[in-house]
Amino acid sequence: MYFYYISNLRAIMFKLSIENMRIALTSIRSQILRTCITVFIIAIGIWALVGILAVVSALRNTILNDFASMGANTFTILQYDVSGRMAKNKSVQQVNPVITYAQAQEFKKEYSFPLTSVSISFNAANNIEVKNDYMKTDPEVPIIGCDENYLANSGLLVQQGRNFSYTDIVNDHFVCVVGSDFSKKMFKNQSPVNQTISIRGYKFKIIGMLKEQGSTFGKNEDQRIFIPIQIARSIFNAANVNYDIKVGLMQDNLLNQAVDQATLDFRNIRRLTPAHHSNFGIERSDDLIRSMMTQVNMLNVAAWVIGLITVLGSSIALMNIMLVSVTERTREIGVRKALGAKRKTIAVQFFTETIIIGQLGGLLGTMLGILTAYALAQVMHFNFTIPWTAIIAAFTTTFIVAIISGLYPAVKAAKLDPVEALRYE
Repeated sequence: MYFYYISNLRAIMFKLSIENMRIALTSIRSQILRTCITVFIIAIGIWALVGILAVVSALRNTILNDFASMGANTFTILQYDVSGRMAKNKSVQQVNPVITYAQAQEFKKEYSFPLTSVSISFNAANNIEVKNDYMKTDPEVPIIGCDENYLANSGLLVQQGRNFSYTDIVNDHFVCVVGSDFSKKMFKNQSPVNQTISIRGYKFKIIGMLKEQGSTFGKNEDQRIFIPIQIARSIFNAANVNYDIKVGLMQDNLLNQAVDQATLDFRNIRRLTPAHHSNFGIERSDDLIRSMMTQVNMLNVAAWVIGLITVLGSSIALMNIMLVSVTERTREIGVRKALGAKRKTIAVQFFTETIIIGQLGGLLGTMLGILTAYALAQVMHFNFTIPWTAIIAAFTTTFIVAIISGLYPAVKAAKLDPVEALRYE
């Protein structure tokens, strides 16, 4: 008997819910223009919230993907560390000498930490014109001088051909490895491997093409050319060239010990006594990732604040419109009460209307936010993925907004005196 009563009660509640939704939809259709305006007001707030959160999520994915190939088991010896670069315009900044080729070579020779590989590189030129027998590029190609370990330590994968060999570097072979853009632009989607290009009048044979990297912070990584470091030093000779030393480990649990040993060895190369501070910087890939993610998390918090402020404005607009609806439908409420409708029934009816309008606005805003974020991600070359967190946040937010915005109008409608409501004109 008890279960029969519960079953009937559930059936009655379900029928009442369906009836409330039907009445709410009928009322919404009767005020289609106002409903569309209300839905769009809510959609603007959700659009801003989802769009900003989705773009921040795409930025986070881009950063993680860019640094994931490097792994957390590499570090680089540079002229300055991150804090030194940030203090570049401050009077307290320590002026560090450049890392010379002789110092880099000595470090590579002396550094004997197990399971490591050391690479030396430098930025030879940034705006170089490259030619072949048929065409030439715009003067915008970066040239990197490096050794046989550089590509592996930098997480760069050779898609076609091969990497530099020890023989290529030691014997100064005129060979190069190119980015994937050269297959698309200079060789019309043909393999550039074994083709010849001209750089500053010198002929280079292409021995490998890298896997597509995309752009990092607006910088195209797929139009770089890598040549042996000694040849790069000969062609692009300049004073005070700074070299980067990158060390890769096969086991990341030895990273702390490897960094300590590298610091000690390079201090010895620089002839620094214990009383002197290190006049160079060491950047660990895991520290760099953590630093970048801290900045992204700050952007995420800012995105939430901006989005919620916009949603707050939408909730106020929704409440105002529902209050106007209650005022305009005072006579209708009086008729329903005269026919036996209870306060709860009237309140649920208006509450249901608010929920439906809020969810429609949330759905429209979510779609617009995702499309906008996708377009921005394509323009800024971010790695876009469906922002499920932003979508869940959007629907949760619209539900809360609908509850808050619809509660007072629903209670006000329910408290109307039926006699006074019937007299209302």
